[in-house]
Amino acid sequence: MPAPAGPAGGGLPDLRDAVTIGVSITVPEPYGSAVQDARAGHGDPRARSIPTHVTLLPPTGLPADRLPEIEKHLAAVAAAHRPFPMLLQGSGSFRPVSPVVFVRVEGGAQECRALEAAVRSGPLARELAFPYHPHVTVAHDLADDVLDEAFEKARDFRAAFTVPGFNLARFGPDEVWRPWRDYPFGA
Repeated sequence: MPAPAGPAGGGLPDLRDAVTIGVSITVPEPYGSAVQDARAGHGDPRARSIPTHVTLLPPTGLPADRLPEIEKHLAAVAAAHRPFPMLLQGSGSFRPVSPVVFVRVEGGAQECRALEAAVRSGPLARELAFPYHPHVTVAHDLADDVLDEAFEKARDFRAAFTVPGFNLARFGPDEVWRPWRDYPFGA
């Protein structure tokens, strides 16, 4: 059976031409590995498939031919911002609304909000399911007792670093997120 025709053929779009992207601030080493190790220790099956990050744009599907426009937009956003200090410290949770435990963004949250608004504008304008709240996930979609344990263990987490920019990542067919392009600030 032939594949469905693309839009030019009047049929359904070819899903091979679609990509899922995300934009985030990478949490550097050794902190990134520490969070991934904690996620894996809690039994989170996504621990090794998601680099440790602060989300600026959640998973967003779009046609692959829009990537050049998206990259131009992200370069302009990065050029308009400057490096800033970030402090990750202590634990938080989105429960009971969402089964997520996270490390709080104590320093740099205001800069993250400004970046998120700039990234999620123009060609990336979209509605969010929840209001934006910068954080670093340490456990997601796990049993309540495991989420309780993750919350307790994350209380002592502390990381301080300078954020030099953000990155565009792509979600692969193997369900792994991979950084694809870096966008340094002021470039």
